[in-house]
Amino acid sequence: MDYSILEQFKYCKMKKSTNINKEIDSRHAIINESNGNQNVTPLVKSLSGIVNLPLNFDYKKEYKKHLSNKYTN
Repeated sequence: MDYSILEQFKYCKMKKSTNINKEIDSRHAIINESNGNQNVTPLVKSLSGIVNLPLNFDYKKEYKKHLSNKYTN
């Protein structure tokens, strides 16, 4: 990475009072998403495949039903 660009970036962020670490993290996440590099945590890997839903499962409909039951009782 070109450090002169990084220093300019830091200076601009200091002038705008923004956190450079958060900015870099968010840009890194955007780059990873656009490249298709998705890191899956071990927890997510262990939970994958636990629930088997039909292909035509309408989660929005079911969530509405859940909320209706929750707040009408």
